[in-house]
Amino acid sequence: MTSVCRTIVRVLIITLLIFGIGPFFIPIPPLENTVSPEELADPDSRFVDVHDVRVHYKSAGKGADTLLLLHGFGASTFTWSRVIGSLSDYYTVIAYDRTGFGLTSRPMPGEWRGENPYSAESQADQAVALMDTLGISKVVLIGNSAGGTIATLIALKYPGRIKALILEGAAIFREGPPHWVCPIVNTPQVKRLGPLVVREVREHFTGIVNKSQQLTWHDPGRQTPDIVEGYDKPYQTRNWDRALWELTLAYHPLYLEKRLHEIEVPVLVITGDDDRIIPREESVRIARKIPHAQLLVISDAGHLPHEETPEEFFKAVRNFINNLSTTG
Repeated sequence: MTSVCRTIVRVLIITLLIFGIGPFFIPIPPLENTVSPEELADPDSRFVDVHDVRVHYKSAGKGADTLLLLHGFGASTFTWSRVIGSLSDYYTVIAYDRTGFGLTSRPMPGEWRGENPYSAESQADQAVALMDTLGISKVVLIGNSAGGTIATLIALKYPGRIKALILEGAAIFREGPPHWVCPIVNTPQVKRLGPLVVREVREHFTGIVNKSQQLTWHDPGRQTPDIVEGYDKPYQTRNWDRALWELTLAYHPLYLEKRLHEIEVPVLVITGDDDRIIPREESVRIARKIPHAQLLVISDAGHLPHEETPEEFFKAVRNFINNLSTTG
């Protein structure tokens, strides 16, 4: 027994050394062929400094009502490109890249003051600070997926700045990774290897297109090469891997589902009938928990109705805002 115990102890020690010290000896090569966000900007791209972050945004239209568009995880302002034109015929439309995505700058630890800019709370504050910078007092918030999570937080934290809220496939009941993951990712060993993990995930799970397109669209055949290119472009920016890892490290549960009854502004909940990322039933639950919320299920659509069925999405937004004017 003594010999067996000694063997077990040796195995445990070796295992601990491998997993405890080994990660610190694994090299992390720098990203190749990356450029600054400005070098990837479109002709209509704009940049503004907000809370130590250089925010990339696009603006269109001159309507009385302003729509502020918040994209989901792995997306950017590009995701709204199929609806900005029609929306801007009636409204002022602002779409911006949330911290960690698109062409917004990706600050590294030590480069920001105060709260972590990758946290959900900071992203909510950033949205309102962007409004202040652009001289916008009140908006209709439209949030897709994880952008719906942030939009909901904004509506709860800054109710006086929100005229109405539109949640499309909002990630409220499943806003992030399982809670047990947080202690693991915050260990020194995993923190070091994080960027490599992100690169590997990116290699085999290309954003929300390519290999995962079966999940996000009801009919992947509708996707065109320019959509793949539009999603891929932000991954040419410097530090995209480290930024996504910082976003992961900053995650913590918000428990917004327990506060949905506090939302007092008019709310429209939109879901695709074939949403395989945030199942339709979850959007139904959101609509039931928010007082007087309206629910719209768009047929033959997945997680991104504004991309897959832009005309139906536009009509839904237009009718909802028209009703606000009538009832208000």
